Amino acid sequence: MKKNKLQVGITGGIGSGKSLICKIFSALGVSVYDADTRAKWLTNNDETIKNKVVEHFGKKSYNSNGLNRSYISSIVFKDQTKLTLLNSIIHPAVGKDYVNWFEQQQSPYTIKEAALMFESGSYENLDRIINVSAPIELRIRRVLQRDSFRSEKEVRSIIDKQLSEEERSGRSDYLIHNDGSQMVVPQVLKLHNQFMEIDRLT
Repeated sequence: MKKNKLQVGITGGIGSGKSLICKIFSALGVSVYDADTRAKWLTNNDETIKNKVVEHFGKKSYNSNGLNRSYISSIVFKDQTKLTLLNSIIHPAVGKDYVNWFEQQQSPYTIKEAALMFESGSYENLDRIINVSAPIELRIRRVLQRDSFRSEKEVRSIIDKQLSEEERSGRSDYLIHNDGSQMVVPQVLKLHNQFMEIDRLT
């Protein structure tokens, strides 16, 4: 594997459509790491994480299905300090997991998908960042259609805790519009060709 393989990050607020964009890159043969999915897996399977979560949040943190998400959410979404603590337990583990994954990849460049890319600091180890953009009201509708267990109040609370669209876009290298104003596939193909050219020149 080339040591200088290009590492691209994809971020965006909840409901922006990051997963859709990643599926298109994946269809083009690009290896994609889903940080949020891996974080959920690690939280349920990594004994170090589980012990730390129980230590700080109590035995109710886990049930027969794994992490008791409703219980944890009821704590961290009301207390920023608790949310920061939870992230400090999970994010470093995801970072190590990503490095192990990346070292095994063979595609010309790789994609790391993460909602909290800037908040977690993981963007610092990536070469390019793409922000997937969509208006807040559209994102809320998408999440409510996708996650029947969420309320609009909860979705808005999540959005309030994420970076604003303006700040996320300003800190990113590229922007993909996923608001219906233009097709996403041509946008992805354009970036894919750019990244393939960067790989060819390195």
